Amino acid sequence: MQYWLFKTEPDVFGIDDLARAPDQTARWDEIRNYQARNSLRDDVRVGDQVFIYHSSCKQVGIAGVAEVVRAAYPDPSQFDPAHAQFDVRAAPGMPRWFCVDVRLRERFTQVIPLRLLKTNPALADMTLLRQGRLSVQPVSAAHWQAVQDMR
Repeated sequence: MQYWLFKTEPDVFGIDDLARAPDQTARWDEIRNYQARNSLRDDVRVGDQVFIYHSSCKQVGIAGVAEVVRAAYPDPSQFDPAHAQFDVRAAPGMPRWFCVDVRLRERFTQVIPLRLLKTNPALADMTLLRQGRLSVQPVSAAHWQAVQDMR
């Protein structure tokens, strides 16, 4: 099992949306960054644990935990000309973008704010704090535990 951090904007799709989804399960889609896509496609596996991280909002930080319940498959939005994420270069036999399905495991009672994460010396070299803009990023077991200990 591996650990990940998936970034999202809660006004688009946040942990509350995941909690309201059927079986608290939803497609994690519309990733349009090659490095993040490669992680989803090549490295994220069923059973992996994921921090759900809210960005571009009033309370930026880690909002809870999800589990990957379906491995990478082509993101259907890339094939739909009516969708904002349509990609003219993608084709069903040659997909460019991938998604996974996640299920909510735990919604934290309070978001762990980014400003607090930055003060924890155990997280100094966490990808989030070094390369914050990446929407899918690995989390080491030590960083996973350090974040869990902050709750």
